Amino acid sequence: MTSQERPGVRLTDGFARDFPDLGVQWKAAEVPTPRLLALNEPLAAELGIDPAYLRGDEGLGLLTGTHVPSGATPVAQAYAGHQFGGYSPRLGDGRALLMGELPDGRDLHLKGSGRTPFARGGDGLAAVGPMLREYLISEAMHALGVPTTRALAVVGTGAAVYREQPLPGAVLARVAASHLRVGTFQFARSTGDVELVRRLADHAIARHYPQAADAENPYLALFTGVLDAQASLVAQWMLLGFIHGVMNTDNTTISGETIDYGPCAFMEQFDPATVFSSIDTQGRYAYGNQPPILQWNLARFAETLIPLVDDDENAAVETLTASLGTFPTRYQEAWTEGMRTKLGLPAALGRPEGPGDPEGSGDPEGSGEPGSGDGAAGSEAAEPILEELSRLLTATRVDYTSFFRALIPAAAGDTSPVRELVGELADGWLARWRALGPSVEVMETANPVYIPRNHLVEEALDAATAGDLGPFTELLVVVTDPYTERPGLERYASPAPPDASPHVTFCGT
Repeated sequence: MTSQERPGVRLTDGFARDFPDLGVQWKAAEVPTPRLLALNEPLAAELGIDPAYLRGDEGLGLLTGTHVPSGATPVAQAYAGHQFGGYSPRLGDGRALLMGELPDGRDLHLKGSGRTPFARGGDGLAAVGPMLREYLISEAMHALGVPTTRALAVVGTGAAVYREQPLPGAVLARVAASHLRVGTFQFARSTGDVELVRRLADHAIARHYPQAADAENPYLALFTGVLDAQASLVAQWMLLGFIHGVMNTDNTTISGETIDYGPCAFMEQFDPATVFSSIDTQGRYAYGNQPPILQWNLARFAETLIPLVDDDENAAVETLTASLGTFPTRYQEAWTEGMRTKLGLPAALGRPEGPGDPEGSGDPEGSGEPGSGDGAAGSEAAEPILEELSRLLTATRVDYTSFFRALIPAAAGDTSPVRELVGELADGWLARWRALGPSVEVMETANPVYIPRNHLVEEALDAATAGDLGPFTELLVVVTDPYTERPGLERYASPAPPDASPHVTFCGT
């Protein structure tokens, strides 16, 4: 076999080469006894990588960072960020490495690959449970049609990770359109080097928003592109009942992909105040707060672009503030379109008020906090059928995913599944909704049967930590085909038992 025919992975080091000020060249920690725990063969094939290679010694080395292909320069990326509203000027990849860019332009990135200069006292390692959680949830999100980083593999290291108790260690290999974050721009802006910010913005435009390069004001067009992508993304989260749990600015991507699945979870009983994260004691990142928090994060992004948008700072702030002010409308348009699709209805005629409707918070030079997440004033021409539905969900606190799936037989005339969930409270609304002629076919493609139910996720991760990957593998198969109802899988479509303990998630750091 010639060197050209030899299987492997080709990586380039564009980011490392072009932005030495935004990363530190680094090497992963050695891995005593690597063992492949999960491999995303369809993704590997999509990337043109032979799964057999990834199962071999060199492939396992790539997936853990101990083998660096020729042409690659692994770096720990630098970024800043607002964490729970407080600014940290130097965060960065404390336990992660950007290995390089794949031939299709996406990043190959590792988590749990050892301490870096950004570790801030941490050990730089990761446990099996949190890494398999990210694999499971990110692949479920991809199957649900949500822009997200993708999990390529999880490799057990054979070393113990010490948290409250010793846990088996692991490294996650993931793929993303890029790992540029709002926090990356915040870090660049904090250096005072406007040309660094400009080069970073040009890089983001070339990589994610090439149409912005031809705009009258490319940097304003970049901001608008990110705003549109993030408005659409958070609307999709809301429509699925997904709660990210740690929406810091360093977890807000420029590409518009969901990133970092730490204390994430799916809401079961409908409640805008739902919080699962153990560290979110004030409910900052509650389900209903996600849209205004996203707008607040975008305000922080806007601040970094002020010197690029206009030489006159006041004019730049005015221009960016006007663009930022379009977020509530853009979010509501995306949410309304998605909700009408979930209900099998034609295109929206008005702008109803959805959960977490932003109030225009977060001017580029301000420090105001987002709203409480219980809805905003100012909705225009609200559609009664959606407003009534919001009141019905709030009053009944019904299981969110089950309710929408139960509407599918209701659209065809069988309302008993809905009545089993909410009783007679839905009768009037059901009659008015059915009179609009909802499409069963449309609803079947918009309302999943299966989501990663929190109690099942924990069950699978506990088993995997103990060495049994069977429950994880079974759950992964189910949630990566979420719209196809299959006999014998009823437990995967059911919420947690009534006597289950309240679900709490952790960052896994």
